[in-house]
Amino acid sequence: MKYRIYFLPVFILLSCSKQADRTPDTSYNPDIAPSRFSNSLNLTNKYFVFDIGKTYIYEGQHTEGKSRIESTRLALSRLITGIPCIIIEVKEYLNGKLIEFTHDWFAQDNEGNVWYFGEQVDNYDLSGKLTDHHGSWEAGLDGAKAGIIMLYNPQPGIKYRQEYYFNEAEDEAEVLSINESIVSPLFNSLSNCIKTKEYTELEPDALEHKFYAPGIGLVKIVNVTDKEEIFLTQILK
Repeated sequence: MKYRIYFLPVFILLSCSKQADRTPDTSYNPDIAPSRFSNSLNLTNKYFVFDIGKTYIYEGQHTEGKSRIESTRLALSRLITGIPCIIIEVKEYLNGKLIEFTHDWFAQDNEGNVWYFGEQVDNYDLSGKLTDHHGSWEAGLDGAKAGIIMLYNPQPGIKYRQEYYFNEAEDEAEVLSINESIVSPLFNSLSNCIKTKEYTELEPDALEHKFYAPGIGLVKIVNVTDKEEIFLTQILK
């Protein structure tokens, strides 16, 4: 289970175990016609804020050490299933060593929902050696389908798929609240935040809560399973 910014630190990464007795969900057929994405690179969703060139820093502490994630929107785009997608570059560090380098692809539809179209992943061991590309997927290839990463009008009780690549990437989410108040190390007190629950059939015991502030985006992640947290600590221009 992995959040893609949207992205998660190593202590929130949960390997997706394949289950032989499962069958694909043929009922999931999202409408991602290019006509629904006429201005897909222009992000106006107030909970998914990414200005070109800005770097968002997330930090947290866990049993293996300090985790740091740097995410930057590039001045580039990628065409996926006929839809131009923005590219978010993510660098994840454990105790100062790069362990993952990712390009994530997103597009906003005409209603303002932001869709997740996949990711290209490079995984490294602590010696700096490239180990594999586990976690990579792209909508339209090998049966993979895009999902919604952020709703335009989130309301409590709404559930949605964030991605769908059978037996590999099947994260889902539910909106729990739209009026949360949280304490942030960067912004102090934040109000009117939304809170989501994220889960996956591939890891039934995994559960995460995420908090998004209007005009800022993701500000806090809680790994409910392991009782660990990560916060937005810096925004670099």
